[in-house]
Amino acid sequence: MNGPAGSQALQVTGARKKYGVTEALRGVDLTLHRGEWLALLGPNGAGKTTLIRAIAGRVRLDAGAITLLGEPLDAAGGSGARAKLGVVPQDLALYPKLTARENLEVFGSLLGLAGTTLRERVRWGLDFTALAERAAERVEGFSGGMKRRLNIAAGVLHRPEVVLLDEPTVGVDPQSRQRIYEMLEGLRESGASLLMTTHQLDEVESLSGRIVIVDHGLVIADGSVPELIAKTLGGGRVVTARLHGPLQAAAAAALGGEAGAGTLSTRLQDLGAELPVWLSRVASGGGRIAELTVEAPSLHAVFLHLTGRELRE
Repeated sequence: MNGPAGSQALQVTGARKKYGVTEALRGVDLTLHRGEWLALLGPNGAGKTTLIRAIAGRVRLDAGAITLLGEPLDAAGGSGARAKLGVVPQDLALYPKLTARENLEVFGSLLGLAGTTLRERVRWGLDFTALAERAAERVEGFSGGMKRRLNIAAGVLHRPEVVLLDEPTVGVDPQSRQRIYEMLEGLRESGASLLMTTHQLDEVESLSGRIVIVDHGLVIADGSVPELIAKTLGGGRVVTARLHGPLQAAAAAALGGEAGAGTLSTRLQDLGAELPVWLSRVASGGGRIAELTVEAPSLHAVFLHLTGRELRE
């Protein structure tokens, strides 16, 4: 998906990185538009972490280029551009023996903030994380969700225009995850562009406008959920019938099922026209339906179709 000229917040072109004989990145092209929330997905070992580290300046590419807000990011320069980049790592980057306020003061100082600006941003960070009432408590006593929220604030105190988030909700409960996503949406609404890696496929469908899937060091898909479904699985619905008993071999074969199986499944493009016909065929074959489910194609199904692997493998 291409935006208008000048709309790119982050541009990766032809990124390559090799570790020994392993090609972690094999020519990745990726664009993050201004004000966009982009989800980067892929099986473990697909190249996501290497790409994020390259953008953050922690990995030197063998080939390719990265530009941030139109400025090159490389080992020789780009320091001005890097000041506009925020990084929230998967591993908690917090000092457990320090309080929430002290952590924000330390990270704010490391990000170049001082004086009144630092104090104002620390106050903002405590409000942003809903931890103002716990500001004087040591982080070691915080819950996982509280630490995750503080971890995010520590990476964005300097008001970055582009934010990299590596698994920002890993290991937290659903309520904390929802709170974190509200925080991230607040960052986006304030003008930040977000590039996030995650394993939460079900939530990505509703949270992210665009998705990029990488595998074996290459981008293999790019688009919104409806676009990815249309390109891979097509439209229609998957209909699954759980039967009271198994079908005979001939009937099962005629319906595309297996002999002795207690379920049947099919994909229908026009439910209104095709579902009654299919149900009639099931009944004619001796099948008595105990339960019927109708599902739209999901991001999870697209992911498996493209990679052949579960996300956590």
